[in-house]
Amino acid sequence: MGTATRAGIQAPRTPGASAAVPLDIRGGWRRRRHALAPYWFLLPYFLVFAVFWCWPIIDSALLSLQNTRVNPWGWNLAVNWRRLWVDRAFHAALGNTLTIMAIQVPVMLTLATLLAVALNSPLLKLRPIYRFAFFAPVVVSDAAYSAVFRVLFNGQFGAVNHAFAALGLPTVEWLQDPNAMLSTVMVAMTWRWTGYNAIILLAGLQSIPRDLYEAAAIDGATPFDRFFRITLPLLKPILIFCLVLSVIGTTQLFTEPWLITDRGGPGGGAETLGTYLYKQGFVSMNFGYAAAIAYTIAGMAAVLAALNLVLTRGKQA
Repeated sequence: MGTATRAGIQAPRTPGASAAVPLDIRGGWRRRRHALAPYWFLLPYFLVFAVFWCWPIIDSALLSLQNTRVNPWGWNLAVNWRRLWVDRAFHAALGNTLTIMAIQVPVMLTLATLLAVALNSPLLKLRPIYRFAFFAPVVVSDAAYSAVFRVLFNGQFGAVNHAFAALGLPTVEWLQDPNAMLSTVMVAMTWRWTGYNAIILLAGLQSIPRDLYEAAAIDGATPFDRFFRITLPLLKPILIFCLVLSVIGTTQLFTEPWLITDRGGPGGGAETLGTYLYKQGFVSMNFGYAAAIAYTIAGMAAVLAALNLVLTRGKQA
């Protein structure tokens, strides 16, 4: 009677069969424990992330729904968001930010692309030195380079106005005139970030196979043809990456207008969303309105990030 019958007679167990199931259970638990081991190592980071990232994000969202101009603070779901539509100072800051985005970012990326092509040329000697020299402005501290540009563009004794006077051109009050202030900020940003983007684009250029250029040269393509028909199309994903990073950075722009033009300049001529957010939150102590501005900036950044995904996915397709 080695097999079970329909009457319920059980078959005899073979030696070692009683230990087979417990061993399987212990083996499965051991595998699950090994699979969970990386998450235990990541747990401290997740805790820090929850305390210093997740909770401030949730708390700022709750703040944007409160009226913080009264004591005690009270819930008013629309007071801060409604103010965004009628606040002329916010509209001016948004306009300045979009102006910088529309002028400075394309100029900077154009210069960065040309610089990357020059740094990638085999005819250039001492290329590592030039690459470091153009990347060096990023290493300089914000306060130091802002102070230098503040002195260079000083209306009375700045080197820029001295050069204009030597050439017979009229001097400009760079740190007083609203239009000139915005130009000063854009020049400073271009000086600092062109080399940074050029190094990123240079890495993209070095990933393009040289065989394509050699085949195009054999077919009689000019350097301009090779640039516009090979370099730019293959560099498009990297350009889009740099574009989105630059645009998102512009939406958060704070250091240059705050330090170079002295807190956005007279009359808010160089006011940006970042400086206006700071003034509302830490000067006027209107934290609810500042939180609404912060979420507006975050929404703009999210839209631009989504645009990056759409454009790069379309390129890959």
